[in-house]
Formats: sequence, structure tokens, C-alpha cells
Amino acid sequence: MRNDLALIDLLVFLIYLVGVSLYGYYIYRQKKRTESDSKDFFLAEGSLTWWAIGASMIASNISAEQFIGMSGGGFVQGIAIAAYEWVAALILIFVAVFFMPIYLREKIYTMPQFLEQRYNATLSLIMSVFWLFLYVLVNLTAILYLGALAINNIVGGESFHLILLALALFALLLTLGGMKVVGYTDVVQVTVLIIGGLATTYIALTLVSQQFGLGNDVLAGFSAMMRDADDHFHMIFEKPGPAASTAETARYLALPGLAMYAGGQWVANLNYWGCNQYITQRALGADLNTARTGILFAGLLKLIMPVIVMLPGIAAYVLHKNGGLQAEMASTGAFNPDNAYSAILTFLPNGLKGMALAALTAAIVASLAGKANSISTIFTLDIYKRYLNPQADEKQLVWVGRLTILAAMLLAVFLTWKDVLGISGEGGFTFIQKYTGFISPGIVAVFVLGMFWRRTSAPAAVAGILAGFLLSVLFNNYAPTLFGPETVLYSAFRNAQGAYEIPFLVSMGWSFFFTVALMVVISLFGPRVNPKALVLNAAMFRVSPQNTFLIVLILLMVSALYVKFW
Repeated sequence: MRNDLALIDLLVFLIYLVGVSLYGYYIYRQKKRTESDSKDFFLAEGSLTWWAIGASMIASNISAEQFIGMSGGGFVQGIAIAAYEWVAALILIFVAVFFMPIYLREKIYTMPQFLEQRYNATLSLIMSVFWLFLYVLVNLTAILYLGALAINNIVGGESFHLILLALALFALLLTLGGMKVVGYTDVVQVTVLIIGGLATTYIALTLVSQQFGLGNDVLAGFSAMMRDADDHFHMIFEKPGPAASTAETARYLALPGLAMYAGGQWVANLNYWGCNQYITQRALGADLNTARTGILFAGLLKLIMPVIVMLPGIAAYVLHKNGGLQAEMASTGAFNPDNAYSAILTFLPNGLKGMALAALTAAIVASLAGKANSISTIFTLDIYKRYLNPQADEKQLVWVGRLTILAAMLLAVFLTWKDVLGISGEGGFTFIQKYTGFISPGIVAVFVLGMFWRRTSAPAAVAGILAGFLLSVLFNNYAPTLFGPETVLYSAFRNAQGAYEIPFLVSMGWSFFFTVALMVVISLFGPRVNPKALVLNAAMFRVSPQNTFLIVLILLMVSALYVKFW
């Protein structure tokens, strides 16, 4: 797909850009007639439908790091990488049933607000500043950098900086319209993402079919792929023995079989889908039934995401294995798994190339817009309104929110212009996981215990945030040296550099367990019922028959997938 975008591709891409822009402007004009306050700007309070909430959550979640990172994961690890998506579907059930009733009853608009109401203002302020730094310096910059890099690789030019500015500007225009514009344009974005992604998967499976002389049969291509790469169609990796290859060990370090389901996968997903302003914000302005239905709809969409972002990676592996991607190795003599998705795109016919480019752009822009809106919400409501100008009226808050969006996007452009943060050196997907994964155990422990154990105290929460981070550093960086490579808690394996390493998801699970234990011990020295404890009742967690149907459907589908690909 390099340097050969035909006129039809450019027209398809232009239709996407103009269509999303006009629809966004239409929603903005409609919103101006009804917008009443800052809550409407930041949360689109009461105006997002269930399908807009679900689509917006997915559009904001899927970005360049998924297209590149998960396709690369499919190339190296196979279908096991889909655990991130399919466990997320189960976590979304938990968030819909248990977290959303609490957030909505307590009128929570931001995650720092929850921490203040449940614990104290000090913890809320600390985490507000932390989340702002994380969202701007890690997430927003990595999404922008990876997105510009991916599109530049696809069009095959020297236009990285121009693409960088164009992505930032497009996302900025959508975000300045407020959460309603972001939410409803995300419906268009996720539609383009799914159609373009499925078209790429269709071509990938057709290429495999042709490679084995089976014609243009997609189902035959999938069957041939399963036969030729049987090791890529198993969800659970066996623990590597002494004679295991470096590749087998690397796969287990990334996805440690059953061990990762004991803690790490759940912690990572619960932090992302339940304690993350970037995601939960879409549902916080809705009523409970609408919010729940939207979140469960997102869960259903998560089940098909691996088809879009993972299967092309496995197809690239099969083609490469059978000599079908020799051109991709011409310059280096080796195939980089992160190029798996773009390698498939080179085979797309004219017209579909433009659709695939639109799909990737939609994923990037939706993620940028969602992240910028969350940055604006936290700064305006949790810092500016709370500490800098408590007397600010609704109009002022909206304008501060818009200025914050502009400032965040400009800072992201500045930091990515010459890759000041070194994202390229670590790899974008690794860059994001490294800095968010270290704090997930503490955040999840603080939220879960704060919601469901009335004795949890503020000192315990502060200790939990700190302990979660320090324990993550200990297990990931120092434990094999201090305690040896084999203990009752973990098994460490030699990585590609020859150093002993504990699987990251195992480290996360143990960090969470010990953080919870520490918080329980500290809380036992406090009052039996914390004065700020939440009062819960069973009625809060009852779900409607329609939502029960969606829950059962997700559970059955996930079970079937694991039975098939165990």
C-alpha cells in the first residue's frame, strides 16, 4: 500500500473525513440549542443513547496501538492475545452490574471525585494530578505518535509531521464540541473501523486461501490457517520447561497461561474499564439502564475486535512462513511483527485501501478525542473548579474545558514532534503498558475495597496506591535477583536479553493481592465502619431482563470461544 493510493482510495478517505466532520457539526448545532451547563459539555448528560455509549467506548479503546500491537501479537503469540479482549467483555459485565449503580447513585462525574467522596480530598488531588500526567504524557502522546507513524508507513511518504498535525487538528475539532459530539461521531468512527477492519481481514484470509491453492475462499483460508499454524490457535500456553526455545519463553512471559487469569488479566482490565475516566465518562451522564445496556453492548463488540485486529496478524505469520511476504523482508532480511497489519494492507485492492486507511484514522481520532475530553473533565471539575476558581460559573467552566483540550493537544504535538519521550525506542504498545500497568494494582484495590468494604480507611487507600506501585516495581525489576528465579509465588524465566523475568501479568496479580492485604491490615486499626463508607443494598444490583439476556449471551460466547480454542 506504499506510494500507490489510487484516486478512488483518496475519494473514499475524503468521504470519510467530510462525513464525520459534517455529522459532528450537525450534532454540535443541535447541542447548542439544549446545552445547559458544564455537565452537558463534559458528560453529554442524559443525551447519549445506549448504542452511542457502547460504540464510543469501543472507538476510544481501539487505536493504532491495537492495530499495530495486537496484530503483532497475533503474528507472534496467535489467538492467545485475544485474552485482553475477551476478558474485557467479562469485566464489562462486572462494571455494568456492580460499578455503574454506585457511580450513578453517588452522582460521580470523575474518578477523582469518587476518591474524595469515599476517602478524602488529599488522595483525590494527588490522583487528579497523577491521572493528568498519565493521560497527557503517556496515553495522548503515544496514541498521536503511533497513529501518525502508522498512517505515514501506509502512505509511504515523508509526511510524518504533516499527518501528526492533521490528526491532532481533526481530533481537536471534534473534542471542542463536547462529549455529545465525541459520543455520536464515535458511532460513525466505530462503524468505519469495523467495516474497514473486516474488509482487511477478508483480504487476509483470501490471501491465505490463494497461498495454498484454494482459490478465493475465505472459509478455506481460515481452515488452512488453522492447520498450518495450529500452535497459533490455543488460548493457554504451557509453562516452558528447561528445553524451551527463546520464542516459547517469550510467548509465555507475555501471556503466562492459566497463571495470568488468577489475577493480572482481571486487574489490568478492571482498572481500564472500571476505574478509568477515559472509558467510564461515556456512561456517567446516563440513567442506569441506558448506561448498563451501553456497556454490555460494548462487551459484545469486544468479542469481535480480535477478528479485526488479530486475525490479520496470524494471516501475516502464515504468509510469511510460506514465503508470501518476501518483499517485507527486503531491507532488513527479517520480518518485524509490528509490520504485520501494514503488510496485509499492501495487498488490498484500490478502494479498499482508502477504506482501511479511514478505519485506522477513525480509531486514532476517536481515541485522541476521548482522551482529550477526559483530560479536560478532570482538570476543569477536579482542579480548576475545586481549587483555582470555586466561584466559576457554567460558561467559564466550559471555556476552561475547551482551553484545556487545546493545551493538552498542543503539548502532545510538541512532545511527539521529535519523540521527546522516546516512544519509538520502547515501542508504543509497550510504552503505554509499562506506565499504566505499574499503577493498576493500587488503583483497583482502592476502588474495589472502597466500594464493597465499609471499613476501608483513607490511610489504607494512600498506602494502597503507594504499595501497588512499589510492589509492581519489586516484582517486575528486582524479585528474581533478591529472591531467586523460582519461589512459591512465581517462576521467572530468562528473557531475550538473558536476564530472569517474571511474567508481567503474574507480577500484577501478586502486587494486587499484597496491596489488598496491606489495606485490610491498616483498615483494621480504624473504626469498624468508616464514616465515608458507602451504604449498599441488593436492589442496586438488580438488572433488567434485557440486560440479563445480554449478560448470558456474552458469557455463552466467551465460553464457546475458550472451549473451541483452549
